[in-house]
Amino acid sequence: HHLVYEIVDNAVDEALAGYCKNIEVTIEEDNSITVQDDGRGIPVGTNHKAKKSALEVVFTVLHAGGKFGGGGYKVSGGLHGVGASVVNALSTWTEVTIQRDGGIYQMKFEKGKTVEPLTRIGDSNKTGTKVRFLADSTIFETLEYDFGTLEERFREIAFLNKGLHITIEDQRNDENLKKSEFCFEGGLISFVEFLNQNKEKNSDERICDCGL
Repeated sequence: HHLVYEIVDNAVDEALAGYCKNIEVTIEEDNSITVQDDGRGIPVGTNHKAKKSALEVVFTVLHAGGKFGGGGYKVSGGLHGVGASVVNALSTWTEVTIQRDGGIYQMKFEKGKTVEPLTRIGDSNKTGTKVRFLADSTIFETLEYDFGTLEERFREIAFLNKGLHITIEDQRNDENLKKSEFCFEGGLISFVEFLNQNKEKNSDERICDCGL
């Protein structure tokens, strides 16, 4: 679960910096995780000191990410680089897709090592980052995620970042697909209101008060 939190925190950093409004988290059928945001997209240009793309540095070098974007974020839930590189190292495979600078770029890793270099695979006028990874079964005792645990975390993140729209979807069971959406314009006020509610959760929870 903490691997998921690390990648989501990177997207939240983009929201804190004013560039991201939507984060989508999906538990895939094979227990891999996909996290997609509409932030600026991790830089894909060359880091001249490392002589690698900035994206590769972020996913393979510890403490790298905060150096990008003019000195890093003023506020942060977990800067790029620490979380991304650790998640990459602890995953059987990781696939990163970036939209920025008019293009779509992709890079693939296995157990923290680059196996497919950064490649432009198309054109796009959008921006954002999509990270998909499968945790390494030789490291973790189980790869099963608890939907409720992730759901609770992302609800709290939405409360703390008013106006940020977070979606979590579980696609592991075709007969019982689960999806929850969270977005709160009231921030902590909405949190207090939520705590005072006496309502039952259902398998398709949508808690939004920001007009989405």
